[in-house]
Amino acid sequence: MSFLFTGIDHVQLAAPEDCEKDARSFYGELLGWKEIAKPQSLIARGGVWFQCGSHQVHIGVQNDFIPARKAHPAFQVQNLCALREYLLQEGIQVIDDHARSDEGVERFYLSDPFGNRLEFLQWL
Repeated sequence: MSFLFTGIDHVQLAAPEDCEKDARSFYGELLGWKEIAKPQSLIARGGVWFQCGSHQVHIGVQNDFIPARKAHPAFQVQNLCALREYLLQEGIQVIDDHARSDEGVERFYLSDPFGNRLEFLQWL
């Protein structure tokens, strides 16, 4: 083949109209992700973009929004235990999952403010 995949540029998560305030609160303030500017040509569509490590997470407005409860992004974290404790202290419900513990993976899930499933994991 004459082409090569080099990775993932961004993940887009859908959200309902007028989601920006809740997205900024959850992804920007709670998770501490830096908001990044959307291109001028996309601003009118609504939503908000964030930087997560070397990747971007785009929260996009979907008119007939239905949360993604099965399909989900998985975010690698250093010191997953500290993130879990922080989220619990902030009143966020986490769902522990030990299905991959035998592979050396610790992980948990949660729902964003819009009901989308997010996974956080650490390879031990």
